[in-house]
Amino acid sequence: MVHTEILLPDHAPIEYQDRAVLWNAVEKCERYKTAQLAREIEISLPVELSREQNIILAREYVQKHFVDKGMCADLCIHDPKGDNPNPHAHIMLTMRPIEEDGTWGAKSKSEHILDDNGERIKLSNGNWKSVKVPTVDWNEQTKAEEWRCAWADILNEHLEKHGHAEKAVRSADGKMLTISNKVDHRSYERQGVDKVPTIHMGVAASQMEKKGIRTDKGNRNREIADINKEIRQTKARIKKVKTWLYAQPIINPPTFLSIMQPVADVKNQQSKWQKIADLKTRAKLLVFLQENNITDMEHFVNKVTKINEDLLAVSDEIKKADRRIEALATHLGHCENRKQHKAVYDKYKSLTPKKRYCRHEQPKPIHKEKSCC
Repeated sequence: MVHTEILLPDHAPIEYQDRAVLWNAVEKCERYKTAQLAREIEISLPVELSREQNIILAREYVQKHFVDKGMCADLCIHDPKGDNPNPHAHIMLTMRPIEEDGTWGAKSKSEHILDDNGERIKLSNGNWKSVKVPTVDWNEQTKAEEWRCAWADILNEHLEKHGHAEKAVRSADGKMLTISNKVDHRSYERQGVDKVPTIHMGVAASQMEKKGIRTDKGNRNREIADINKEIRQTKARIKKVKTWLYAQPIINPPTFLSIMQPVADVKNQQSKWQKIADLKTRAKLLVFLQENNITDMEHFVNKVTKINEDLLAVSDEIKKADRRIEALATHLGHCENRKQHKAVYDKYKSLTPKKRYCRHEQPKPIHKEKSCC
């Protein structure tokens, strides 16, 4: 641990600069023992920057995206020594906002649900029907993506500011190349990169690997590295083949005559009906060329490609319409069920909770009188 710091909003009590005072106050204001006290965010710091530059980077990110929004932040930066440096930061964030008077605010509040007339709805137990509404948007699922994107943006700004926007790497053939050193928070799949991501090793597995002890996670990452190497080599070979093919001259390119004129040997082997079918096909092709004013092979290829694209687009629209029709059919079925059982449900709701769940007594069996015969 090379740096620790408490960052507070402007209206937070100054005594919260003490870590023990802050987290004891957080725990004291909660009423339930199962309450969530903090949120932890871990970020990786770039090895290209110095320790002081990484501290400034982490502080700026925490201040802008968390403290300025009303959270108290406990920042700890780790920089373990060794052959494989791994500087990173742990950020502990409070869950409750701090009011202007320095007291802890509520995580959520209750709002009454109103009917069509704007009146509150009273439940059978005497309480008013309400819904819990969060006071802040810190727990929204979109926040994780927003914070990751913000970290990538501010990290790229600092890398460019200190002259580390690019880095030199050695290619497969031994040449030194300069590539971009920018960070992207999206996954390889979302970026469209043909690369398999490695898995997180963790502290225990990393320590064992450094001591020469192979682990399952380490073996998995080595397999992934071999797969990514094969992918890079295969793409390089494909690129070379494409370059070679494009450099080759086209000898005797196909023409309309070569397409429409069958081979003589095959023509002689055709039966009478096969020859008639072949003539009909060539007649349709000729009509297609005349209707679309096609005079060369390039125009012909472009036209066929456009038709295929339109066909795929129409197919997608048809599939969407079919899914919509299925959903509407399901909704109509639910409507019919509601109409059929609404009277029973209304009667059930009109009963008191005690009568709703009472057991029905089994009817007593009828004993027949035994005859004396």
